[in-house]
Amino acid sequence: MKTLAFTLCSINYLAQARTLGESLQATNPDIRYVVGLVDKLEGVQFEGDKAPPFELLELHRIPVFNRAWMEKEYDITEFNTAVKPFFFQYFFQQYPDYQNFIYFDPDIIVFTKLTHLLKTLDQSNIVLTPHTLSPYPDTCLPNECDLLNSGTFNLGFVAVRKNAETERFIAWWMEKLAFQSFNDICHGLFTDQKWINYVPHYFDGVHILRHRGYNVAYWNLHERQFTRREDTWYINGTDPLQFFHFSGYAITDPDSISRYQNRFTFEDRPDVRPLFDYYAERMRANFNDYYRGFACAYVKPHKVIRLLRVRKALRMPFEKLQSWLDPYSH
Repeated sequence: MKTLAFTLCSINYLAQARTLGESLQATNPDIRYVVGLVDKLEGVQFEGDKAPPFELLELHRIPVFNRAWMEKEYDITEFNTAVKPFFFQYFFQQYPDYQNFIYFDPDIIVFTKLTHLLKTLDQSNIVLTPHTLSPYPDTCLPNECDLLNSGTFNLGFVAVRKNAETERFIAWWMEKLAFQSFNDICHGLFTDQKWINYVPHYFDGVHILRHRGYNVAYWNLHERQFTRREDTWYINGTDPLQFFHFSGYAITDPDSISRYQNRFTFEDRPDVRPLFDYYAERMRANFNDYYRGFACAYVKPHKVIRLLRVRKALRMPFEKLQSWLDPYSH
C-alpha cells in the first residue's frame, strides 16, 4: 500500500522540514513526503542550493472553508495546528491510490524503516501516541497536570488509513478546529491536540501505540533510556528508536534539552546528548540560520492577537461577551 507523509511549517522552519525529509528519504525512500507550507512563496527566491528538494504545498492552494476567519483570529501556532485535518482531507482526495497518511511535526527525525507502523495501520484506522506510558517520579515540569491541560496524546504524530471511518474522523476534526483551535487552557482548549482525547471514544479502530520507540521527546525521557548498537538506537535496551521529537530544542541554546521542561539536563542524561548533537549538525547543514530570516506571511505578533481579542470582547454587550468567551458557542 502506498504511503504519504507530510509536515506543516512556515518558511522559517524549512530547516526542520528538510531534516525530517532527509531522514525519511534515508530510511523510508518509498514513502512520499510533502511539506505543507503555512506561508506564501510569492516573491520568495531561495538562494542556490537553499531551494528545498521536497514538494512544497502552499496552504492557499487547498480548500479550507474558514480560512479567512482563521487567518484573522488565530496566532501562527493555532493556525498551523488548525489546518492539519484540512491537509489530510486534501491528500485523501488528491491521492486516491494512497492508503496510508502520516503527519509528523517538522522537528522530528525518523531513525528506522517504519515497518512496524505500517503493519499497525494494516489492522487499525487511526494510530496515536500517548505523551507518557508511566507516571512521573517527581514534581518537575512537565507533570501530569500539564498533560491534562495539553492533552493525553501528542499530535506531533498521527497516522491514518484512508477509509470511511477516518474520513468521518477528519471531517469531525476539521469542524472543531475551524473555530476552536485556540491555545486557551482555561477553557479546556489546546490547539488541535485536546480534541484528540475524544478519538478513542468516538471512532472505531483506534490504536494507541505503547511501543517506547515512538514519539520520544522531553515529556517521556523519565521512562526511556538510550543505547546504541551497530548504528541502531534502542530504548531501554530492547525497543528500536522509531522517531525522536526535538520539541522545544533550539540550536542557539545547545545545552538545553527543551525550553518546556526542567526535569533533565544533558549532565543528567548523557545518553541523549549524541542525538541532540546530531540534530543540531543536520539543522546547520540544512541552512537553519538562512531560513530563520524569513517572515511568515500569516504571522501577527502575539501582542496584536491578544489586543484584538480583548478589544473584541470589550465591544460586546454582556450577553454576547459571555457567549464569545464560551469556546463551545461557535
